[in-house]
Amino acid sequence: MTTAPAPSPAPAAPTPPPPPPRARKSVTGTRAYLAAGFLLPALVLLGALVVYPIGYSVYRSFFDQSGDGFAGIDNYKALFTDDTILTAVKNNAIWVVCAPTVATVLGLIFAVLTERVRWGTAFKLIVFMPMVISMLAAGIIFRLVYEQDPDRGVANAVWVGVHDTFAESAGFPRAHPLPSAPLRPGGGGSFVTKDAVHTGQSALLPLVGVAAEKMPSSAKAAKPAAADPGGITGTAWLDFTKGGGGTPNAIDSKELGLKGLKIEAVRDGRVVATATARADGTFSLPAKADGARLRLPRGNFREPYNGVNWLGPTLVTPAIIGSYIWMWAGFAMVLIAAGLAGLPRELLEAARVDGANEWQVFRRVTVPLLAPVLAVVLVTLMINVLKIFDLIFIIAPGSSQDDANVLALQLYRSSFGTDADLGIGSAIAVLLLVLVVPVMLFNIRRMRREARR
Repeated sequence: MTTAPAPSPAPAAPTPPPPPPRARKSVTGTRAYLAAGFLLPALVLLGALVVYPIGYSVYRSFFDQSGDGFAGIDNYKALFTDDTILTAVKNNAIWVVCAPTVATVLGLIFAVLTERVRWGTAFKLIVFMPMVISMLAAGIIFRLVYEQDPDRGVANAVWVGVHDTFAESAGFPRAHPLPSAPLRPGGGGSFVTKDAVHTGQSALLPLVGVAAEKMPSSAKAAKPAAADPGGITGTAWLDFTKGGGGTPNAIDSKELGLKGLKIEAVRDGRVVATATARADGTFSLPAKADGARLRLPRGNFREPYNGVNWLGPTLVTPAIIGSYIWMWAGFAMVLIAAGLAGLPRELLEAARVDGANEWQVFRRVTVPLLAPVLAVVLVTLMINVLKIFDLIFIIAPGSSQDDANVLALQLYRSSFGTDADLGIGSAIAVLLLVLVVPVMLFNIRRMRREARR
């Protein structure tokens, strides 16, 4: 049996010629040259306003103050050897660590606590309101808030009020007797009578040097104390008559008693009795003070408590950070509240059903779910504080501006100050760019990672 021959294969069809090339289009279907035409103005502006200044700053940072001599890395060495710039770097580190963290934590607390409050929206509006104020206006506001004088500065007015609630306020600072008065310096800021006092005697304790407006409002006209056979009496008064006149060391009708003045009877170096002057300046001591000298202790004459020097070298940076937090805590609160509104409520309820209390729900469920939002807020504020300038420049007085210095302020001072050095200024600008870039890259990576989910 013979096998039939296999049929020959059919000839292959000819390959069609490739289609003619078409104009290349972008992903959206737009021709590349058309897209480039629309982007060109923006690219020109970007190059002129961003790329060129950055490039020129890097170039200028390698030249000396005049710009003619090549300085190499000397300007960068100065950043880490000059005490003023090192202080700015240290303060920037404090700002980056403290300000964003505190503002974010406060924003989280406000957002969580106001979620269930009836007037939560109104509270959020009040907290967010400082965001509409410019840095310049906020700096002026807090320059007044931190005034040293309690009559002008709100912070010290509150602080002094709290202090005087728990501690005795000052009596009569700068008060002193006349040379002819029956008083002499007793050491340590006190005054004592020149002679000892005895039972049945009335002592006179005249003082001067107290401004009329500093006298107690409840002080009355001074009057001689009635003699007491069983004790010692006396009068302490302001020996000064408005408009002039009057007799020294004698009580006149227009002179006021030193209400609240403390008097001690001292014998053999030991206090045997004490008294306090009444509104008319009179006081009385028991018979055991017989033969003692009367002493006006230094506590009567100490300077009044004047509060805290908020803008001094020690507290100026924390004080300015406080003003920044006042402005930006509302920003953090609004963003976190928006993230909180988008949380799946079933997870929170499931945690409560499983027996978790509110603190555990907050710590184990709410905060982890809000981590992306918290990262956005934290990174945004970190970038913002790296460039902080306005508040320090306005709030910090000239005497403590060096102690509150930051890189952005030092950049301004080095570039446009009385002894400007554009080489140093450009090096500081490059350093700021180097510090900001890693934070920006972290934020971009995080945003891309969120977009891929």
